[in-house]
Amino acid sequence: MDTDIPWDRFDPSKVDPELLKIIKAASMVEFNARDYAQYLCNVFHDDPKFQEDAKAWAHEEVQHGASLGRWCEYADPDWNHDKHFERFVAGFRPDVDASKSIRGSRAGELVARCMVEVGTSSYYGSLGAATDEPVLKEICKRIAADELRHYKLFYANMKRYLEVEHPSKLQRFRVAMGRVLETEDDELSYAYYAANAPEDAPYDRDRYNKAYMRRAFQFYHPKQIERAVSMTWKASGFDPQSRVAKLAARGAWWFVRHRAQKLARAGM
Repeated sequence: MDTDIPWDRFDPSKVDPELLKIIKAASMVEFNARDYAQYLCNVFHDDPKFQEDAKAWAHEEVQHGASLGRWCEYADPDWNHDKHFERFVAGFRPDVDASKSIRGSRAGELVARCMVEVGTSSYYGSLGAATDEPVLKEICKRIAADELRHYKLFYANMKRYLEVEHPSKLQRFRVAMGRVLETEDDELSYAYYAANAPEDAPYDRDRYNKAYMRRAFQFYHPKQIERAVSMTWKASGFDPQSRVAKLAARGAWWFVRHRAQKLARAGM
């Protein structure tokens, strides 16, 4: 991905300092995909087809992190991606030794993976629309397209396991919503901290979570939220074009805007 990005078009005058902070954090999370691939290979230890898919997915995610990290170094020459990534993994690591899915089933694990790709595709689509910096716009466009393709990859594998495990639509929806709520867990908070906080600053989960969320939420658009809800409904087995799905999209958009405004008023 990095080799054909038009780096010569980088325009420092169009770098948004607030956007730069969350791009730095995003580069940490994306670059850490190998740990998640190891976890997935443990969970699907007897499924070589899926293991191959998981490794290919992780390779592309790491490329995303490398490209975002390089862009951050262009935007902030004093910032070093590798150094801050070392800080990130020193303080946050997923349980790579787990042998069973934390979602309760393999089908549930794949529903959760679909949710990650839903969220990231919408996120990078929103960031790409928000920035005027041409190189970042191109990177975000490519990542958003990759994440949509990854959603389809995990969805196809999920369908295989639905035929074996038969979770109900409600069970799938619970897993999906649980994974959505995990956007406020330690990973993103610690990534923001590791990427942006002074070296001697102590980690405060609530503080850095709010700092990340305030900046991330302000860049979303209704179209991206609507698509994310539609894809969530599809992964859960419900009609993505239903009236309920459309109402849920409106509710999600209200929540995102309300949360962003509340955090902004709090000065986070």
